Amino acid sequence: ILTAFGTIGRAVEAMKLGAVDFLTKPFDPDHLELVIQKALERESLRREVAHLRSDLDARYSTVVADSGKMKAVVMEAKRAAASNAIVLLQGETGTGKELLARSIHRWSPRRDRSFMVVNCAALPENLLENELFGHERGAYTGATHMQEGKVEAADGGTVFLDEIGDMPMVLQSRFLRLLQDKEFQRVGGTQSIRVDVRFVAATNKDLARCVQGGTFRQDLYYRLNMLPIVIPPLR
Repeated sequence: ILTAFGTIGRAVEAMKLGAVDFLTKPFDPDHLELVIQKALERESLRREVAHLRSDLDARYSTVVADSGKMKAVVMEAKRAAASNAIVLLQGETGTGKELLARSIHRWSPRRDRSFMVVNCAALPENLLENELFGHERGAYTGATHMQEGKVEAADGGTVFLDEIGDMPMVLQSRFLRLLQDKEFQRVGGTQSIRVDVRFVAATNKDLARCVQGGTFRQDLYYRLNMLPIVIPPLR
């Protein structure tokens, strides 16, 4: 919007209606060129994101299930998708736990929000903590700017915790507190951040046996085991 009658009220109204920027006369041609360039870049980015989401949806578009056991799993997953409860997917490697997690997100009321994946087995403890919760500027050497974690980025959406049986005990405590309080602090932060996130967890381990072995918290196991879904082995 370019106008000679600029007021804060008009600017706010224009932005609510979808304006990229609000400029008043007299204007600087160089500034106008920069605004237009940013608008074009934003539109290009929007189209790219839409394209990537479309590709991703196509990749995970259907759960192909022909056996009676898998059809029962799909029906159970669709019922679970309608709630906000934590879903625990259990099954051997390669049985499609992430595929089913993405499907649960797509079948849920949160389908238009973010789906974030965190692999608990792929990262050491400090990097996994940063991946989940983010960090404040100066939290550690090299932290030159604030970075939000996957939990914060997925606000309103779903976080998929793959191989949660490999999450270190210290992080299990922090994650349990997040489940209980719906809030967390970034690494190096003091301010609590509230989030509305639905969690889907997956494991190829027997968590009950891990609890007995002392490698997994019993209270966290009970929290995760609200809606357990066992995926049958491929054989």
